[in-house]
Amino acid sequence: MRPTLPSFLVLIFLFELSGLNAQQAMSGSPVYRLQNPISVDFLKKHLRKKSPRLFLTPDIEKALKEKIQSDPVVGNVYRTMQLNAKTIQQQPLLERVLEGRRLLGVSREMLFRMNILNMLYRVDKDPAILDRINREVLAVCHFLDWNPSHYLDVAEMALAVAIAVDWSGRDLPKTTVELAKKSLIEKAILPSFDTTQTWSWWVNGDNNWNQVCHTGMVAAALVTADQDMDLATKTISRALEGMPHALAQYGPDGVYPEGATYWDYGTSFTVMTASMFESAFGTDFGLSQYPALMESALFSVMSVAPSGWYYNFADCGDKRDRKGDLTLAWFAVKTGNLNYFEKDRFLIPPDQLGRLQRIAGPGLIWLSQFGGTEETPLPNAWKGDGANPVVIFTGDNGYYFGGKGGRGSTNHGNMDAGSFIFELDGVRWVVDPGNQNYNDLEKTGFDLWGRCQECQRWTLLTKNNYGHSTLTVNDALHHVDGFAPITGFKPGDHPEATIDLTAVFGDDLKSIERRFVKDSGSSLLIEDEIQINENTRSVTWQLMTTADVEIVKGGAILKQDGKLLRLENLSHPDMTVSVISLDPAPLKLDRQIKGLKRIELRFPAYLFEDGKEAIRVRLLPVF
Repeated sequence: MRPTLPSFLVLIFLFELSGLNAQQAMSGSPVYRLQNPISVDFLKKHLRKKSPRLFLTPDIEKALKEKIQSDPVVGNVYRTMQLNAKTIQQQPLLERVLEGRRLLGVSREMLFRMNILNMLYRVDKDPAILDRINREVLAVCHFLDWNPSHYLDVAEMALAVAIAVDWSGRDLPKTTVELAKKSLIEKAILPSFDTTQTWSWWVNGDNNWNQVCHTGMVAAALVTADQDMDLATKTISRALEGMPHALAQYGPDGVYPEGATYWDYGTSFTVMTASMFESAFGTDFGLSQYPALMESALFSVMSVAPSGWYYNFADCGDKRDRKGDLTLAWFAVKTGNLNYFEKDRFLIPPDQLGRLQRIAGPGLIWLSQFGGTEETPLPNAWKGDGANPVVIFTGDNGYYFGGKGGRGSTNHGNMDAGSFIFELDGVRWVVDPGNQNYNDLEKTGFDLWGRCQECQRWTLLTKNNYGHSTLTVNDALHHVDGFAPITGFKPGDHPEATIDLTAVFGDDLKSIERRFVKDSGSSLLIEDEIQINENTRSVTWQLMTTADVEIVKGGAILKQDGKLLRLENLSHPDMTVSVISLDPAPLKLDRQIKGLKRIELRFPAYLFEDGKEAIRVRLLPVF
């Protein structure tokens, strides 16, 4: 019998506070707890007795097979999986080869292969596919370990092997299943409880590691409960206690602090956990109702500009994939919102759709469950608060603006508070330098992950304020822990947002507020109200672009893709802008971006009459 939760109990456990009273909850950002009834007795009573337990039930599987035949989207994605499988079968088996300190590429490839092959085997029962699954599982289970020093590697590998055991285990050789379950316990679950090591910091972490690693351990526990019920109980209970530390970061509006591509990574694993709990226990213990999680789908959609580029703040990738987003499909099922069901992208012909996401197995299941017909209009102005607050304006003619506050010390964060990007008519005029390859930096000994004020991370142009369209005071780095909140927001046809940047500059000035205004359907106004103090020597206004720049009286003309954009210096029309080429970038380790340059307006402190000054710059097209 599957346990169900009455709605009033859902509310009770969702709003039960972890060490906080109701008054504190109203004034702060509490961590809400998930329901956690997990015990050995609970597992014995409620855990589904037979496989599949992960994502599938007999009813779900029956409906899925019917949809493969009857639903164009599901059928198209399934045919793409068949093509992916042919490619997999032509590849050698995986080997334990690390890239730098990571086995992650191998683990992710295994997760991709197991999603594709095991889904095909569930549907078609092809013995050649089963044989390949068997050989893949044996190969990785004979690895010395799954690289626990970088636990993401273990988590993704564990999920892959768990799917194989759960979906194909009845037909795999008994010895393979025994080895796989032994490996899931000894190479995945047990190391995560090793208190002599530091690699399980993610258990109560507040970022994507928490989400990914708990998912892998839960999957391993669900398929090995018959081997060690006590260990499975401890693992699942730990996840329900630990996951809210990461889930709290979505609050209050759904902004994922690590950026859009990390939203897809962390969130995809969280919703897989919810989906596994539902199939294994009949409840997700409140995951899908966690505050701001559902709202984060809107953040993801709003983070994609008309050009196909992301608003790529933090360590975000540059452009989205042309395929439909399977993580969003889960949100489509839960909300019925067509904005999250990217039908046209899923209907790209299989030979053009290419390699699917490595969560293609559960993704196909979610696609088969979608039945929504409601499409809510997307806002033309949206703000999300939280650890890394952002504001987005959209409009006709490909109008897209994204601006942000936050602090540099946020996970995967940069010294980019006050920065913005701007698109019009398919051209990204104001750019964010984006992310760069981690291993390329780490293999040189570069300390990429330290976030102290003097840490090496901030020498990189992609990470420091010199590479972002923000303000710099005294030619110094931003204060890494200084937080910039969005203090004002007005939606409507001419939306505006205000960010208080004062804390970002510490004692180097008295105060500063940056205001963004969509003052017409095709222009953007940037206003900075600044008060200096005795420590202020200079203020530099910055704009990053890859366009060609012509300096003209009162500003500059940007030229790109046969189009023109004017930069108008409204407040100081007699001041000449400077253009600093960043191609090549200053450091050998910097990301090299073709045509990158920084437009500057430099204000020495003596120009600030009575210690105050307003800088007003407008961007608008030239026809």
